[in-house]
Amino acid sequence: MANPDSVGQNLQDSFGNFRIATAGPVSIAATGNAVVALPFLKGGTGGTGSYTIRRITVNNVSNTAGGTAPNCATANISVGTTSDGANLVTSNTVTTNLTGANTFVDLTLAAAANSTSYTANALFLNVNTNVANAAIFVSVYGDVQF
Repeated sequence: MANPDSVGQNLQDSFGNFRIATAGPVSIAATGNAVVALPFLKGGTGGTGSYTIRRITVNNVSNTAGGTAPNCATANISVGTTSDGANLVTSNTVTTNLTGANTFVDLTLAAAANSTSYTANALFLNVNTNVANAAIFVSVYGDVQF
């Protein structure tokens, strides 16, 4: 008979489309490169593995000053593998669907992200156009190869 805990013993490399990085709440009230690091598996692969990015979702808008969540439809953000705003895994994306607390947007992956396995220990969120008093959550989903 199979062990009833057999699924629980499998790790991220046994399943597809796993959440591999997350951060939030992240202020997007000011522009800049690397406003937050998204550590891969909360610490990286230690140089022994890689990951394929399948989707990056932004959601859960909140107001850093309190009150109603601001409309973030004009924010422009991107995600890259380096802290200098380069080596992007997403295109610069205007978050038109991010209009309140219960909305989300999937960032458009750059062409290279559709055929690249990454080894960087963290990804970095870049804010190109800010929204005053706004904060968001960012989740990266993908496959892990060890």
